[in-house]
Amino acid sequence: MVLTAVPASLNAQVVGDPQRGSVFAQQVCAGCHAVERGQPSSPNPQAPTFDAIAKTPGTTEMALYAFLRTSHHTMPNLILTKDDISNVVAYLLSLKDGR
Repeated sequence: MVLTAVPASLNAQVVGDPQRGSVFAQQVCAGCHAVERGQPSSPNPQAPTFDAIAKTPGTTEMALYAFLRTSHHTMPNLILTKDDISNVVAYLLSLKDGR
């Protein structure tokens, strides 16, 4: 029998809390984005709804992490913690999955 040691960080999947992500989105993102499921439009017409983001082809956990970790000229330069990012990603993916 051969055992292989793999560091936990290589196999660990960061799983956020969609409920906490929803609360965070209400507090931080809702000024520009429609963050609730089924909201037809965002307060800022140039900001996509969270539903639209979630349902965009190619929206994956990795793509969302990359997007939320880089600054963008169209968004405020927010500094998010790893937990905030994990939770918002979990919330967005829950919208995609219809959960």
